[in-house]
Amino acid sequence: MTPVTTPTLVYLHGVGQGDLQQEWKANLSATLTRIGYPDLSDVTVITPVYADELKEHSDTQRSLALRPLRKDRGSNSTHVFDFERRIAAMEHRLGRHNRGAGGAFPQAVVNASVALPIFAQARNYVNNTQIRAQVHKCIVDQLPTEGDIVILGHSLGSVIAADLLLRLPEGLTVKGLATIGSPLSNENFNVDDIAKHLKTPPSNLSWWVNFWSGSDPVAAKRGVSTTIPWVLDFRIKTPLIPGPAHSSRKYCADEAVAEAIGFGLFGSRSKEIVLAEKNLKLPLDDTEIFVLQALRYGYLISTRLKGDDARRYAYALRETQARMVAEIKERNARENKPVPAEISWLDFDIADPEADAPIPKKSPYMPKVQAYERLLELVGHNLLQPFEIEVSEKIKREALEDFTSETYLGSPLGMEIYQALHEAEQIVSVAPKTNWRRWGAFGVGAAALTVATGGLALAAAPGVVGAAAITSALASFGPGGMIGGIVTAGTLATVGGGSFTVGALSSVNSSEEVEAMVVHRLSLALLWEANGVDRVQEIWDELANAERTLNRDYTRLKNVSDSSSPILKDCEQQLHTVTRALKYLGDHGMGPGGDLPEKETENAEAEEGTQEPKSVVAPLVKILSKKHETEG
Repeated sequence: MTPVTTPTLVYLHGVGQGDLQQEWKANLSATLTRIGYPDLSDVTVITPVYADELKEHSDTQRSLALRPLRKDRGSNSTHVFDFERRIAAMEHRLGRHNRGAGGAFPQAVVNASVALPIFAQARNYVNNTQIRAQVHKCIVDQLPTEGDIVILGHSLGSVIAADLLLRLPEGLTVKGLATIGSPLSNENFNVDDIAKHLKTPPSNLSWWVNFWSGSDPVAAKRGVSTTIPWVLDFRIKTPLIPGPAHSSRKYCADEAVAEAIGFGLFGSRSKEIVLAEKNLKLPLDDTEIFVLQALRYGYLISTRLKGDDARRYAYALRETQARMVAEIKERNARENKPVPAEISWLDFDIADPEADAPIPKKSPYMPKVQAYERLLELVGHNLLQPFEIEVSEKIKREALEDFTSETYLGSPLGMEIYQALHEAEQIVSVAPKTNWRRWGAFGVGAAALTVATGGLALAAAPGVVGAAAITSALASFGPGGMIGGIVTAGTLATVGGGSFTVGALSSVNSSEEVEAMVVHRLSLALLWEANGVDRVQEIWDELANAERTLNRDYTRLKNVSDSSSPILKDCEQQLHTVTRALKYLGDHGMGPGGDLPEKETENAEAEEGTQEPKSVVAPLVKILSKKHETEG
């Protein structure tokens, strides 16, 4: 086995002579050990000093040309995608991107400072091509000709690092670039239109994280991504006094800076996730089962994709798996429950872009009656939110057939699901648009309205609806708010039996959303009816409840709003959708009472007083009907 070689660390200083006492190095080394990485004692550290090259002395000027730009600048889609995967992993590792607000006053401070004598070196570098060439040569002459390096650029050193990225030797790969106290957001430092050259990430760069402090006047309260959008900006705290606030030694004492440098030099601290509960056999609750099933179905889809679609889908599925597992672990910890082995198996280090996500194991067996509802949830939702990747129905259907086959339900069941969806769509849609295929695109909005049903998501504040419910529900989630597939997964685990429709079928959603939900519930009714499951009345009750709610909303809007109101028209469309579904159920004997034979009806009425009714809606309908006949 070839031994792994630690990359070389290159430190590029700012104006002046740099940190000749190497305090930045001592602080960084101590912080690395504090967070669990090795120190810098065995790392090759290169600290070029280019103060003389930054001075404008005619006697030291040499006729030097800038190194040529690299031919491959990372413009191809594969590299851009891979870079996004790595930068997303760094965001998982460090925390949410924060580009800062900036402002006129901080920028004015930087603009005024540039004119001071202490910044003469910076002005020389930005404005004098010969000086740039001298500085580049001074640095490159000390670098290895091939291999991996990690660059730490402070202040003007961050500008030099960015300028040098496309001019490094072909054999060098920058495993990571960390910039601290960078002025790159200020237009005075846009050397040689650097933002244009760095429109896309260079092919020799793995990731770039910029650390800035709100008290650092050079950073001007904003990150580098305002100039170079693909850079990850991360805010840290340094002292409030301007000098120490900009000091490299203060930045290097920060654990986030050390985390980035440590990962670039040594890789992940956890090469493998240690599964302390790997032998723990525990019963799975419905939420955990749903997560296993959703990830397995996604995996079966991914195996059928090719090329760019396969790469993007695999990435989105990997992100979703990490979120789902993390949220289950967090939920179980809150409830003082251990994590079952099946969930622990799925865990991996999402902050390591090279870590493979374990392949989800086959779904546990589920009874066929339960399978109808669960499979509709799986195929009818975008489980990868917030990512949207179009997958053909053929691939999704084949994956579902494999899923039902390996779950001992039989592959024909997968076909039944899609047939029911198509039939339901034809029933409720004036002009079928296969909305059910994309109803997951609004899953966050609809699901957040029903978070009180349980699952992974936390309940919204009482009385909060619509967009406010989404905000309330997601506010207590982890860093960044896990707004992706995890929210959908958490609520879908408990939506069976109508809890989803009761909360979601209302005028706060669009007509497309309502239509998709009606298609979902009507599909389930068709499956239940075709297979003799005596629960179709539940769907009728749900839709009847929704019809009353929508009818009240429509009447209230119509009495006040303009007749041309888009909201009024949308509500009217929603009402028509629900009405069509109810009419179909009634016309086909799936409404209240159905088309039972006369004898069975008599028996049912005789037993009505001795059996608990399935629904409070059916008796209410009968009472209202009798009242209407009496009044008539």
